[in-house]
Amino acid sequence: MDIQIGLKTDCIETRYSFDWLFDLLAEEGVRFVQLGSFYELYFLDDSYFVDLREKAESRGLRIKSVFTAHRELGGFFVGDPRMEAVARRGFDRLLEIGALVGADYVGSNPGAVYRDAPPEQKARGTATYLRHLKELSFRAQKLGLRALTMEPMSCLAEPPTTPEEMRHYIGEMRAHHNAYPASTVPAYLCGDISHGLCDAQQSVIHSNMDLFRAAIPLMCEFHFKNTDAIFGSTFGFNETEQARGIVDLAALRELCLEHTAEWPVDDVVGYLEIMGPKIGRDYSDPLLGDELRKSLRAIKEAFAKVKV
Repeated sequence: MDIQIGLKTDCIETRYSFDWLFDLLAEEGVRFVQLGSFYELYFLDDSYFVDLREKAESRGLRIKSVFTAHRELGGFFVGDPRMEAVARRGFDRLLEIGALVGADYVGSNPGAVYRDAPPEQKARGTATYLRHLKELSFRAQKLGLRALTMEPMSCLAEPPTTPEEMRHYIGEMRAHHNAYPASTVPAYLCGDISHGLCDAQQSVIHSNMDLFRAAIPLMCEFHFKNTDAIFGSTFGFNETEQARGIVDLAALRELCLEHTAEWPVDDVVGYLEIMGPKIGRDYSDPLLGDELRKSLRAIKEAFAKVKV
């Protein structure tokens, strides 16, 4: 199978239209879109998403995935039933939106434990999140989705982070899907090559490549981003950014190839996920198109002939 290239839509928020972005992707020969969330998304009429799907498909594009952009569904980890209820309503709506745009996958990062919470809150939040995700897997199946997704993050307060946590989260969901194979969908990771784990002293515990490698058997899609040595900032893949970043696209390509047999799906898409230049400045907003094109071209050059 091919590893396909796509783009997550967060970068245009408040400054460019979907028409502008879809035209750019069509010109660059990039067919796949991951719809990132924005404030209005949860409240818009269904017809908005029907129209959005038509805009994409009329340009030969596919909205294959829907994924949160702002950690807004993290209420499962807070320990407040009111926050939990809102997170559930938001996730329910996200599933509906995924179905409306014709996506295969819908997901989010699971959530964050407050830094001042008691130590046991992480385990409670994990149990709460997984309970809801198991319930959501029934609804996802009825809506025609292929799977739910979750993103491994870069700190212990935002699980799953470590390989052990990844295996626990996806393992629980696999067991649930195996128990109800006809009425649920599975869950997979939406990986991110820029995510690694540093401790409080900025010592690297797990490199970004180590975590990506651990995620491959559990992963159906992923994010392309560049980052620094302690995963503190993210950016793209123009020549300057590649020189200062640690993400080596050729090495990532080889990692994907080395573990061909371990991918759990046969149609993996990697989505460029960068915000681009500063939002809301007359001197920076016009630079977005050029930044996206340069990063997409760099990724396409590295991955053009990759089959896993």
